[in-house]
Amino acid sequence: MVSASLPNCLGTLFFPNRGWMTMLLLSLPLILATEGAANSTKQAPKPAKKTVATATRTAPEKAPAFTFEKLVALAGKTAETPYQAPQKPSDFLLEIDFDAWRDIRFRPEKALWKGSGLPFEIQFFHPGFFYDRTVKINIIAGDKITPLAGTKEMFDYGKNIFAPQVPPEVGFAGLRVHGPIKSGQYFDEIAVFLGASYLRAVGRNHQYGLSARGLAVDTAAAEGEEFPWFREFWIETPAVGQKYLQIFALLDSQRLTGAYAFRLIPGEETTMEVQSTLFLRAPVDKLGLAPLTSMFFFGENSSPRKFDDFRPEVHDSDGLQILFDHGEWLWRPLQNPSGLQVNSFDSPNIRGFGLLQRDRDFGSYQDLEARYETRPSLWVEPIGEWGPGRLELVLIPTQQEIHDNIVAYWVPAAAPVPGTPYRADYRLRWLDADRVFPPAGRVIATRVGKAPDREGKVFVVDFDGEPLRKLSAEAQLEPVVWAGEGGQILEQQAFRNQVTGSWRLVFRVKLAETSKIAQILPDKRPPVELRAFLKHGADVISETWSYTFKP
Repeated sequence: MVSASLPNCLGTLFFPNRGWMTMLLLSLPLILATEGAANSTKQAPKPAKKTVATATRTAPEKAPAFTFEKLVALAGKTAETPYQAPQKPSDFLLEIDFDAWRDIRFRPEKALWKGSGLPFEIQFFHPGFFYDRTVKINIIAGDKITPLAGTKEMFDYGKNIFAPQVPPEVGFAGLRVHGPIKSGQYFDEIAVFLGASYLRAVGRNHQYGLSARGLAVDTAAAEGEEFPWFREFWIETPAVGQKYLQIFALLDSQRLTGAYAFRLIPGEETTMEVQSTLFLRAPVDKLGLAPLTSMFFFGENSSPRKFDDFRPEVHDSDGLQILFDHGEWLWRPLQNPSGLQVNSFDSPNIRGFGLLQRDRDFGSYQDLEARYETRPSLWVEPIGEWGPGRLELVLIPTQQEIHDNIVAYWVPAAAPVPGTPYRADYRLRWLDADRVFPPAGRVIATRVGKAPDREGKVFVVDFDGEPLRKLSAEAQLEPVVWAGEGGQILEQQAFRNQVTGSWRLVFRVKLAETSKIAQILPDKRPPVELRAFLKHGADVISETWSYTFKP
């Protein structure tokens, strides 16, 4: 069983819609789902040639051309100089629309390491449309570093009539990694680095969904967010049969720089081991480590439905999972709020967090194109101790599913200061949600509705999991439900669902009396924080369910 209690560490800020707020980057499923050989090329790694050792003396090993320590030194020196704005592509490329940019395809025969027998290939993105800056690409091979020029001949411009205007060295906007993740006969797309510090990856049976970022700076701040970007990459040439790919990246922005190393290990669960060291040029109000970005349009908890749509649910992720240092697991269902909402979860040392897609049932989505049930979950595991801080969850209202409107990141209590390097290492796991289920019961559904002929709102929370299913038919569970300021729990009960075998918690929340202004203008009413879990005797037998209820 899991020891847990009702944590009192949650705070909520709720802002009405503001004209200054801008949506986050456009989601990329369609961008990245290019057709044909651009995504999957028939290429199996060739076996290594056998060699016979004849030398009796061992030659001294050459120092590697590039290391993370060298990158850290470069980032530190860069932070000591004024920020240099990125190199922009030609103006006409910034004015093309999405369809025109999507019609520009990298020629698969030009892929890095094509036909070499190595376990990976690299393709590149053309600048233009939203991708308004070019990045430098360097290839590491032994003790040599070779810059890679992004030339026009590497791309097929499709039906675009502006092809003659493209300069010979157009540059790259980003990169994508291919490898035989599903079959030894094909090189499938595994990971993408494109746009600011955004990156995506998939496991063996996934389609692209949510994103990670290198860093979040002043997210949801009134003065606006700063978007650091990976301005230069170093890609290490893998050995034949190597199971991972090493990528280094230099992060840069107006107020900071950063050295990043990504060890990409593809498989059924694709993992990125991340090393990062940050240097500040100037103080930053809020620094978000290991930020995750996803989309939640509507789900089973969206009541009333605001959108006329044949699909029951539309989202890349349906909840935030947190593992606190004291062993408590918390589940926070996502929402598409009416105004910007920021939730904060304090902890002396976080053990893990992630945006998960728990619902893997096609029937919940009914979308044959998007296939939301195949979107990966993304779990963050700190390597070493991050110390005290808070996990922030940002919910941004959106009227379209093309916008990523969910952000989660860790904010250290001791903010980095200029002149002092700040180290934060972690692991990114692109996986199915069942790989990070709590050992106790877990929430599988949250539903909200008006109480018929009664006062208040009814919440229905379904729990499932092996510990709950092992209980006898006569078992009695005690629901522990808590409402924050502005709410009152009127009734609560937990019982077994005789149809599914899971357990259902039902409770009713009454809103506290409020001012006449709040009655006339409900947006002025503060949200109500809710918590709940299940007990069996003295044991906590479920994770903690957490929710913000905005009347």
